[in-house]
Amino acid sequence: MASSIPYEEARRRYQAVVAPAFREDATPVQQLLKDWHPDHGANARVPLAVGVNRGDACQPDLARLLQANSLIDDIDLAGAQLLTTDVLVIGGGGAGCAAALTAARQGAKVILATKLRLGDSNTVMAEGGIQAAVGTDDSPQLHFEDTLRAGHHCAEPELVAQMVMDGPDVLRWLIQLGMTFDLDEGGPMGGRLLRKKPGGASAARIHSYRDYTGLEMMRVLREAVDLEPGISVWNRCPAVELLSDDRGRCAGAVIYNLEWRSFVMVRSRSVILATGGAGRLHLNRFPTSNHYGATADGLVLAYRVGARLRELDSFQYHPTGIAYPPHLAGGLISEAARSAGAKLINGQGDRFVDELKARDVVASAILRECGEGRGIERDGQVGVFLDTPTLERENPGILEKRLVTLRHLAHRCGHDPAAEPFMVYPTLHYQNGGVAIDKHGATEVACLHCVGELTGGIHGRNRLMGNALLDILSMGRRAGAKAAESAGSLITGRVGISHVHAWQRELMLASLPLDLRSPQLFPDYAHFDLRADADMRPQERPRVVAGVR
Repeated sequence: MASSIPYEEARRRYQAVVAPAFREDATPVQQLLKDWHPDHGANARVPLAVGVNRGDACQPDLARLLQANSLIDDIDLAGAQLLTTDVLVIGGGGAGCAAALTAARQGAKVILATKLRLGDSNTVMAEGGIQAAVGTDDSPQLHFEDTLRAGHHCAEPELVAQMVMDGPDVLRWLIQLGMTFDLDEGGPMGGRLLRKKPGGASAARIHSYRDYTGLEMMRVLREAVDLEPGISVWNRCPAVELLSDDRGRCAGAVIYNLEWRSFVMVRSRSVILATGGAGRLHLNRFPTSNHYGATADGLVLAYRVGARLRELDSFQYHPTGIAYPPHLAGGLISEAARSAGAKLINGQGDRFVDELKARDVVASAILRECGEGRGIERDGQVGVFLDTPTLERENPGILEKRLVTLRHLAHRCGHDPAAEPFMVYPTLHYQNGGVAIDKHGATEVACLHCVGELTGGIHGRNRLMGNALLDILSMGRRAGAKAAESAGSLITGRVGISHVHAWQRELMLASLPLDLRSPQLFPDYAHFDLRADADMRPQERPRVVAGVR
């Protein structure tokens, strides 16, 4: 990386410019991505050596976990408590809650097990909004075309079409649950949903509540789950392995209770994985905007039981993560700021990209500025400016009324966003690929469904702002409905972890180590060791499950 422009010098240039010049750039998009996006680095891919995706390209850090041994062996299940349910949902974010609610309301008995607490997820951290084509100048067809184009035409058209058609009904469902959205209070359209235009879209179709939409969404979903009698919520209960039966179907999961340090076997007629993404693995050594539990657990478990994955070398780096101060590096500044008009300024005082292009393009442009010496350096941190002072000057009160979270974030950074710009740098944000699914969230493994960020096929190789919140609710509801169809059916056959034994043989044949184990459960800096933690459990295991609400 070339030497950057010192912060004080960059500030002088920024203050001297009333209207920053826009530097035209004729570099083709694909060339920009190839040269600067982290997915295209020299060491960005390795081929998988085992599993149904053998030979496919995968991000190296993720490949290491996908090709690891299980955390548990048969001996760990000796004497473990065995419970039965219709539907087991693993993950307590928006996708898991939507799936659990739908299944329970169709008569299924549901256990929702979550690694942290209900709602601790990337959903609650989503700030910008949710896409749905409801405007007279918009249509599901335009939404469909925008999504395919942004994803470089790698998404499954059938899945995209289903999601965009679900958009208006998802909004109605959220409003019926009690969610609040911003309204357009001026002019003849007063009282209607306020719509904003996201980067990469051809029409205004983002619906939001200020700049903490995900938090408001998760509030109503949590309340609905808490009030639903058919759902038992298990907090602090991560899944450490899936169960399979003698016919190769997914038959439940092994849950580890972090409070009581004990394993519980949950046998179920259907399993819905909704464990989110992989940001806390800090792939390619990037900071991340993701919540603490985003460590690719679902990918690992689904792959080991035989589910096919896709686009495992594609990740989204959000353009505007905090670059300074260092202890907040990676914290997200919502695209809502750029959608409202905030500009990106390099150390020379120039605009260098259309801020509302697709996220991979904007992120790559920032990485290029920093890589070619036009970035800004402050106490060892490098980035560019996000010009919030000009945004406030041109839209008085916008930081107080519409970008509330941004103001709080600026306070944590130690500056006034109306007087001083943020320093920003791309942050690892979203897992574009994942488990291959059909229109009901079903995988190639019978009785196993996957929903949300864990899955691939809906966003292609890049995601539009606001499509994640739509995806998790559209597919979460559909998977929950499909899984509930098995409620009350007879459970037959033996269950266990026989697929793990087959996996271990495959690892040995590929000369891969058996002492490397996954899923990781928590980031490296948590220093969590499941084996050591389980060895500290009491001699007498309790016969009821802790963590149930």
